[in-house]
Amino acid sequence: MDENLLNDVVAAALAAGADAAEAVGAERRSLSINVRNGDLEEVEREESRDLGLRVFIGQRQASVSGSDISAEARGKLVARAVAMARLAPEDPYAGLADPDRLAQGPFADLDLYDAVEPSAAGLEETARAAEAAARAVPKVTNSDGGSASWSAGQWRIVTSGGFSGLHRASSFSLGASAIAGDEGGMETGYDGRAVRWQGDLPEAEAIGAEAGRRAAGRLGARKIASTTAPVIFENRIAVALLSPLIGAVSGPSIARGTSFLKDKLGEAIFAKGIRVSDDPHRRRGLGSSPFDDEGVANGPIRLIDDGVLTTWLLNSSSARQLGLSTTGHASRGLAGPPGVGPSNLTLEPGSRDRAGLMADAGQGLLVTSMFGPSLNGNTGDWSVGCSGFWFEGGEVAYPVNEITVAGNLIDIYARLVPGADLEIRGAANSPSILVDALAIAGL
Repeated sequence: MDENLLNDVVAAALAAGADAAEAVGAERRSLSINVRNGDLEEVEREESRDLGLRVFIGQRQASVSGSDISAEARGKLVARAVAMARLAPEDPYAGLADPDRLAQGPFADLDLYDAVEPSAAGLEETARAAEAAARAVPKVTNSDGGSASWSAGQWRIVTSGGFSGLHRASSFSLGASAIAGDEGGMETGYDGRAVRWQGDLPEAEAIGAEAGRRAAGRLGARKIASTTAPVIFENRIAVALLSPLIGAVSGPSIARGTSFLKDKLGEAIFAKGIRVSDDPHRRRGLGSSPFDDEGVANGPIRLIDDGVLTTWLLNSSSARQLGLSTTGHASRGLAGPPGVGPSNLTLEPGSRDRAGLMADAGQGLLVTSMFGPSLNGNTGDWSVGCSGFWFEGGEVAYPVNEITVAGNLIDIYARLVPGADLEIRGAANSPSILVDALAIAGL
């Protein structure tokens, strides 16, 4: 969106009575194709251009957004935002980011934008290839479809505090879902990837074949008796153990006192040698950006360093509330005040691959899918439904399903062992993780 247009919106808000203002403009184009059993099932194309405005009157704030950016609509948007701010409750921590924390241009080129725009026919061909490879796997009897998509967009923010920044990115994704069946029942399997550059996508046939293999490998799944045993979380889903960590160290949770880690800053909550990093400047990263969503300068951090919790994740508001400085983790949409979120989160790998972790554990559960997690944010008590494989003698024995794994995250974090099989597949990544003993609820 044009920088001059956003500057005009900010100026109009100040003229209407706002003490400070922040305008954001987002533009997006996307195309997605779904096929099923070899037939084209859905084609979806989207083009959007949206405007958001946040205004401050004293310690009161309000935000509005809209997709009509005509001069008349912009005038109504400004008037509505200022009127809402006058009626809003006071928030002593509201305000734009402190000027000395703003990012300074020229901003780093993170290689996030691929100018290639695939055709619908090209995406359809790729989706068909992925699905066909899945259907070709022995014991695969049906398909939940193949999909391919592309999107490209940009986000620009302008503030009355003098910041102006543009963030542009593209995305390409490909996936396939297969259904395998035999006399004992049916199982599903999925594989997919999303990347910034089209050339970084794996071959469609490889994705489809992996989806089919995962479905066929699940056939014959059985239930197991409730027990306590070592549990290994496969690398592609292990990062789910870190999701509660992010919520627990976010500034708003700490400020509200609703985090099970609220008293743990500066303490060892993982074993020595464990490191969790967050890097917004990773080249072609799905979570990368040259500045945060308040225009604050960001950069790589070690959230966990040698097992020790080193920092909270903060935006400007939560930093003020805690008497600290923002860490450049503001995250927001077009409307509403910023929240807090990581960029490219990574649990750094250990020395043993998954086979090594299984050999160390001897016998236990390998989790390959999880669903329906439950968390008590105040205590860290956590449980999740899952399926996977039982292993014995360090080797996979048979598939299992309809089980629940549970424990307290403070205890889990203190005992987890990361594997060596880290793959960068998204904005949050982890190697496989071994926890030496967890409660497993089955029969």
